[in-house]
Amino acid sequence: MLRFLLNRITQIVVLLIIVSIIGFFILNLIPGGPLAQYALDPGMTQDDIERLKEQLGLNRPIYVQYLDWAWRLVRGDWGHSFRDGAPVLDVIGGHMFATLLLMGTSTAIAIAIGTWVGIRGATHRYSTFDHVATIGAMIALSIPTFWFGLVGIYIFSLQLGWLPAGNMYTVGEESALDYLHHLIMPSIVLALVHIAVWSRYMRTATLDVINQDFVKTARAKGLSERRILMKHVVGNALLPMITLAGMQLPSLLTGALVTETVFTWPGMGRLFLDSISYGDYPVVMGLLMFSAILVIFGNLLADIAVAIVDPRIRLS
Repeated sequence: MLRFLLNRITQIVVLLIIVSIIGFFILNLIPGGPLAQYALDPGMTQDDIERLKEQLGLNRPIYVQYLDWAWRLVRGDWGHSFRDGAPVLDVIGGHMFATLLLMGTSTAIAIAIGTWVGIRGATHRYSTFDHVATIGAMIALSIPTFWFGLVGIYIFSLQLGWLPAGNMYTVGEESALDYLHHLIMPSIVLALVHIAVWSRYMRTATLDVINQDFVKTARAKGLSERRILMKHVVGNALLPMITLAGMQLPSLLTGALVTETVFTWPGMGRLFLDSISYGDYPVVMGLLMFSAILVIFGNLLADIAVAIVDPRIRLS
């Protein structure tokens, strides 16, 4: 187990270095560079731009800039926002709760509904329920997330008036129920695609386990179908789903970016788009690294969970 962890930690460090290099160099290759926003100000002269470059160290070779930024990152200094001079970690921290709340809620919804739909589809193959679930999954995977969001706003906000069209809370009414009221629609919209993916994988995994010899043996012993399903099938079918949960983190972050934009949800996805449009490179790089760390460590935790649950992985 220790060797497994050391190997994965080494891979994580290498991956983070590669991500940081690619992200840093791509951002600096954008026309105008980090100071493109300042160049649009009619009051800024070329001398002012050059002075800013010198103050920020942007007149040095790009590899020197990267090494300096990486060294400060390792020491905990993620830089300061070009917009208001606030530390990047403080800026990200101010939006992190909203994104984690949205992602956590949508993940819980996707796992609960997707697991149930997948198991029922596998145990009732080619039934009306199975066909409807398959068609629904194909529709959810084929239509963009923002379309579901816009349709949801039109129906449940504009037409029915049941749910708010956006934001995280109502100003002056920041109660738990108010947060929940605003959370319902964006979390369901974000969860739709993942419900489709989870249910399809869960159906396949359940069918694979049902056809195993130990299930046939349990059935031959006279155990009830319900007991076989709960004691033998579900637990084994969930093993590959743990890995899937880690693999879905990147798509969750991407979906959160779109969902937060549609519902004006004040999370990291919306912050990323605002920072890109403003040219706030320190915040963009900070969000890139934070997202990479979140995804990589999420996959590591999934692998550790699989290794703990399945000794074959751990021993190999």
